[in-house]
Amino acid sequence: MTVDDAVAVLARTDEGALATFEATRFATGRKNAIRLELNGSKGSVAFDFENPNELWFHDQTEPAPSSGFRRILVTEPQHPDAGAWWPPGHGLGYDHSFVHEVADFARCIARSEQPEPSFADGLAIQKLLDAVESSAAGNAQWRPIHPSDVPQNA
Repeated sequence: MTVDDAVAVLARTDEGALATFEATRFATGRKNAIRLELNGSKGSVAFDFENPNELWFHDQTEPAPSSGFRRILVTEPQHPDAGAWWPPGHGLGYDHSFVHEVADFARCIARSEQPEPSFADGLAIQKLLDAVESSAAGNAQWRPIHPSDVPQNA
């Protein structure tokens, strides 16, 4: 097999924020756990693709007795894409992510706006992946990536 079965990446931004990424086929019991979590000094938010109808949010500024993560359902009518969904409270599925992509793309065309993500964004991700591979082949040394390395009109 030529595909890596496990990878862990440690990254940092120019501002000093740390990021960790991991992927593995060894996570037994997981079906499609694409989990994103952002943690900061004032709170956190988490999303897990195995539960696409909810976000977990924590506000660090709340008093300690009531502090903690709370579940937020994203199926309510206030969501910008709710018009393309079932009625409130009905679950969203994998297919809805593709509906949103097409809807966002069509809105950008109608407004003469540049769609996001762009080809430049894709190139930036490829540069990041190239730096990860280069680092892994070179004793895990830091490989800087700068926005100026990515053409803005790609």
